[in-house]
Amino acid sequence: MSTDETDGQLWHALPLVERQHALIEHLRVRAPRVTSARVLAERLGVSTRTVERDIARLREAGLPLVIRTGPGGGYTIDARTHLPPIELSPGEASALVSAVVAVGPFSSATAQSALHKLFAVLREDRPRH
Repeated sequence: MSTDETDGQLWHALPLVERQHALIEHLRVRAPRVTSARVLAERLGVSTRTVERDIARLREAGLPLVIRTGPGGGYTIDARTHLPPIELSPGEASALVSAVVAVGPFSSATAQSALHKLFAVLREDRPRH
């Protein structure tokens, strides 16, 4: 695959990643309240069908989304205020850094904060051989 093809794929993926990040953040801030597909679509500037596809992708990836059907239905997310510590391999940290940089570390304050935390851990002093 040429660099132009890779850049083209990334260009098409960025709106999806940015939109899904905005969707997750909207649900996280409103949790435990339910948000309808219509409200999410208006907020994100897309159709309700696009929101439904994004929700399906995020659920397939394992994001803890809750779907409530019927009148007053919509989506919500498990929005804990703190997560337990996790250990990442250097490769996992690199993958996350790459993903955040691809979207743009300044796309949101949370993306920028996550990137700074990853860099801090990657820069920690360690014994040199």
